[in-house]
Amino acid sequence: MAHPSAETRARTAAPATAPAGTKPTDTAGTTPPARPRRSRLHRREHRVALAFVAVPLVGFLLFTLYPLAYSIYASMTSWNGLSDPQFIGLDNFTRMFGDPYFLKSLYNTFFLMIGIPIGLVLALTLALALNRKMAGTTFFRTVYYIPVISSLAAIAILWQWAYNGDFGLVNQVLAIFGIDGPNWLMDKDTVKPALIIMAVWKGLGYSMLLYLAAIQSVPRSLYEAAALDGANAFQQFRSITLPMVRPVTFFLVVTSVIAGSQIFIEINIMTPTGGPEFSSATIVWYIWQKAFENLQMGYASAMSVVLGLIVFVITAIQFRVNARNSFSID
Repeated sequence: MAHPSAETRARTAAPATAPAGTKPTDTAGTTPPARPRRSRLHRREHRVALAFVAVPLVGFLLFTLYPLAYSIYASMTSWNGLSDPQFIGLDNFTRMFGDPYFLKSLYNTFFLMIGIPIGLVLALTLALALNRKMAGTTFFRTVYYIPVISSLAAIAILWQWAYNGDFGLVNQVLAIFGIDGPNWLMDKDTVKPALIIMAVWKGLGYSMLLYLAAIQSVPRSLYEAAALDGANAFQQFRSITLPMVRPVTFFLVVTSVIAGSQIFIEINIMTPTGGPEFSSATIVWYIWQKAFENLQMGYASAMSVVLGLIVFVITAIQFRVNARNSFSID
């Protein structure tokens, strides 16, 4: 009796395929297996995960979103912080842009930000110097970083004494060179430069360390390749170092603008009356004065809303410019 060939047996055992264009069906007529039930351990881990997520979420709702929403509402009221707020619409905003003290404080705030590019240039210069192999770099890094971790109030008191027109350290140093220094904080022409110098000195160590970390993370092979191509030190700095530290520069500019728009402690300690002719009053200091000295909470809330919008717009522009000019190595 002849046995079927292997090809015949394979063709007989193979299931029939469905015609092209048709969906396969379950020949057994069974339904897909049911989704397995979650174990008790899985459900408990899920609840714990939700609890961890809920903590920052509740904190955001209570301490950020709710105060923000209420401040927007309060900005459209006449409110002294004690009695019930009275809704007045946009009167606070109309009054604000006709208030010369508000405009002056806003101008002072942005004028003090001149110290941001000055501080970044000095920080990058120091980082380049401390990146070299020489004795004492650790000591100088520590010295430059001490002001960053020091109390801002203590630093403000220290510089207030240094700027004293009668016995201040700054004028004593100038007297050595035969220069009669002014009363820095009592002169409308020198009070803002004095505050800028202090702010640059305070934040120099922080920016310097970030730049130093960025410089040390640049691959040495890039500099070696540039040197083989005949690039000098300045060309290597312009084409390699600057593009590679651009993310750090962007971060420092954004955070410095946000911090500079909120400067308050230095002003309140060194020039508690806003300086001569209101020349050192910043927007946050003026908001604080209106809210807690004059009890004009509604008006202060309106100024806070405007300040928040200004900072948001400036930050959005910085992100847009940074995205457009994404760094590349020439």
